[in-house]
Amino acid sequence: MQEQIVFEDNHLLIINKLAGQLVQGDKTGDLSLLDLLKNFIKKRDQKPGNVFLGLVHRIDRPTSGLVIYAKTSKALSRLTQMVKNREIKKTYWAVVPKTEIPQQQRLIHYLQKNEKNNKATVFPKATIGAKESILNYQIIKILDNFQLLEVDLETGRHHQIRAQLSKIGVPIKGDLKYGSARSNPDGGIHLHARNLEFMHPVSLEKISVTAPVPQNDAVWKACEE
Repeated sequence: MQEQIVFEDNHLLIINKLAGQLVQGDKTGDLSLLDLLKNFIKKRDQKPGNVFLGLVHRIDRPTSGLVIYAKTSKALSRLTQMVKNREIKKTYWAVVPKTEIPQQQRLIHYLQKNEKNNKATVFPKATIGAKESILNYQIIKILDNFQLLEVDLETGRHHQIRAQLSKIGVPIKGDLKYGSARSNPDGGIHLHARNLEFMHPVSLEKISVTAPVPQNDAVWKACEE
């Protein structure tokens, strides 16, 4: 667990999540990062009672990268409000097919979550029950068969990056749910929460953290080189 910690102080814990890890418990009953981290902190710090740890925001199970947990209730309530106010800047890396798309683009769609198949439906225009979804991307690297996009989110919707990129014809590598040609060996997808920037909820210092990409994957390593 220590290897996955990117930043820690008395109030915050920022983790570089592996693809496939759950951020918090769900109906699968699989052990989540929240449980693993609580157990880790309890042992490491030799805490006699329960460990307080609150999830500030989620990223999808097949996605890797940065997740913020709060170690105090004060930090949790302030960070939760900051998420609502869009005061936490999130930058993602996405590996997509080498198909011709604009070098950079602001995508505006309307997304509707389908609970039955846990998938987002994308509409080009405002639609009843669908939420406005905005992201900005730019191509930052060209590989042999793929290209690397840097994605900045303006809104935080269910499966937003996955659904919007699929809509413009470049599904994320390994993302079968949104049209990728084949899965990745580890069952993850090539979407990585790369960078977070925000004001510390207690000290008010600027926090900027970057997560290394998964090192066991040749495509990811080529992206970072």
